[in-house]
Amino acid sequence: MSFAALVLTGVGAVGAGGLLAIPRRSFAVGLAAQAAGCLLFALGGFWALGADASAGEQFTSTFTPGVGIDALTGLFLGVLGAVGAASLAYATRYLEPTAKGRAIGALTALFLTVQVLVLVARDPLTFLVAWEAMTLVPAAVILVARADEPARRAVVFYVALTHLAGAGTWVAILLLAHEGAIGDPSAVASGSGVQVAIALAALVGMGAKAGLMPLHVWLPLAHPIAPAHISALMSGVMIKIAIYALVRVLVEWLGVLPEWLGVLVLALGALSSVAGVVYALFQHELKRLLAFHSIENVGIIVLGLGACLLLRARGADAWAAFALAAALLHTVNHALFKSLLFLGAGSFERAVGSLELDRLGGLLRRMPWTGGAFFVGAVAIAGLPPLNGFASEWTTLQSLLRVPAYGGVADGTAGALALAALAATAALAALCFVKVVGLVLLGPARREAVAHAEEAPGAMRAGVVALAGGCVLLGVAPGLLFGSLVGLAPWSSDAPTTVGLDLPGTGDFRSGGVALVLAALVGALALLRGRRVAAVAPTWACGQLVERQLDWTSAGFTKPLRLVLEDVLRPEREVVVRTEGGVVREVAYEGRVPHHFEERLYRPVTAFAMVGAHHARRLQSGRLGVYVAYLLALVLVVLTAAKLGILG
Repeated sequence: MSFAALVLTGVGAVGAGGLLAIPRRSFAVGLAAQAAGCLLFALGGFWALGADASAGEQFTSTFTPGVGIDALTGLFLGVLGAVGAASLAYATRYLEPTAKGRAIGALTALFLTVQVLVLVARDPLTFLVAWEAMTLVPAAVILVARADEPARRAVVFYVALTHLAGAGTWVAILLLAHEGAIGDPSAVASGSGVQVAIALAALVGMGAKAGLMPLHVWLPLAHPIAPAHISALMSGVMIKIAIYALVRVLVEWLGVLPEWLGVLVLALGALSSVAGVVYALFQHELKRLLAFHSIENVGIIVLGLGACLLLRARGADAWAAFALAAALLHTVNHALFKSLLFLGAGSFERAVGSLELDRLGGLLRRMPWTGGAFFVGAVAIAGLPPLNGFASEWTTLQSLLRVPAYGGVADGTAGALALAALAATAALAALCFVKVVGLVLLGPARREAVAHAEEAPGAMRAGVVALAGGCVLLGVAPGLLFGSLVGLAPWSSDAPTTVGLDLPGTGDFRSGGVALVLAALVGALALLRGRRVAAVAPTWACGQLVERQLDWTSAGFTKPLRLVLEDVLRPEREVVVRTEGGVVREVAYEGRVPHHFEERLYRPVTAFAMVGAHHARRLQSGRLGVYVAYLLALVLVVLTAAKLGILG
């Protein structure tokens, strides 16, 4: 059986699973069939990547529908399959066979199918139809899962922003088709106005779908309210498919871009990575925090993409290929650990009912399998060795180091600033997940529901543990994938396959050796400890009674940074003091860091648009005579324009 047959069989299994998920009796079988179909995607996709093979139609600028697979498509099919298999295995116990659960199960199959269609599309029509469906299907899932007013508002905002900004995707693809450049980079002249217009349109349309700042505002609204397995698919795969589209357009189809466009991409990546992690630090709800970290990691991916564009413009083709491989490696890694974290958050929410950070605690003891896997994901997203997040961030850092070496003053300065942004992002991400691990997994339970939490069912545990295993594997042996990723650059061939990472002029990064050293240290410490257990002693609280009000909070972790960034973040505070007889009885404090992109940019624009729509509605009188008058006025305007020669 060929890799194309595996993918086709997988699509059939997912479709059949969607139909089987509708009747109550076959609901679990339907979800299991979808998981099996995703496994076939993964096998077929990674087979195509490893063999650097293709099948089916080639890319065309005509509107004749066609599908095909090449190595880059295979990589993203592999990611979709790996995340989808874990998410659907998880969903077999996460979803209930109620009418709502069965509808979500069927829509999940449709969501998987349209994502596959985006990846295998080889013509503009198929790509654009699937691209729009990829936005609408998860919106439908959210509305089925939650019918409350805040959810409806979030979905309307998500659909409106991604469709308005998504016009850039249509402009880019249709211009490429008009120039005959889909699959043919020689069709558009380097530095031409058409090339620049296509690149900018793609950055707007595809960047919005990826969650790239400042077009990211929909992401922290929509992702947290979706069911856990859909959040995993949206954050782990859907926004990565937007990265796939950006790579196709900016790297493969447009040839060598002007250097200033590479600098622009670097700037957008730096903004998204730093601002994304800063806003994540000040979130108090776990899934919203994870959504902001998706913006941060998309920024890291785009930093690698920007380095690729700049290095290629400077003629450093070998390092441009390494930079592209770094971006793609982080795409795979983020898909694994972010879907793991969203699934873990879904298990916590089911067990305790709320994901407010200050009301959790101690879940590693109560839910050791889920909590342990969540801890692996937290270490991975924090970019710490020996897990996969460190490997891809290290390769991105090495690529950014080469931008000043090969560039002029302007792009060299941009590369140095991007390097500083990546370093700051890594440090802040580590701080953020120290907070998350401390408040969610460690310490005492802060509510009765948390104190009595029970471990998730076996299928849900299997999903998160499998993804945690993927994080460990790509952390210990990233070279197994990196060599093939280098070969995805159109001007490059595969790098040698190794266990670690071997970049010219950097020295080998022996990730396996790092893992062995860390394992040996942990083992030695465990042997030294033996059977000794620390004596239980009361916590010292400066002579006060130890009460829950004295526990560390999310705000306590981040207050030093909030004070440093106060002029930028403009935090809001409210202090209420209750007194009786001149004696203070209670002090209530509430503070928050507003999301300025949403509150100071998008909300005023939305309010202005609503006012305009309200006035425009007056034209809709419902009277036939008024509509005839509108038509006559339009005819008069057209005739006048024709008489004056305006219409040619």
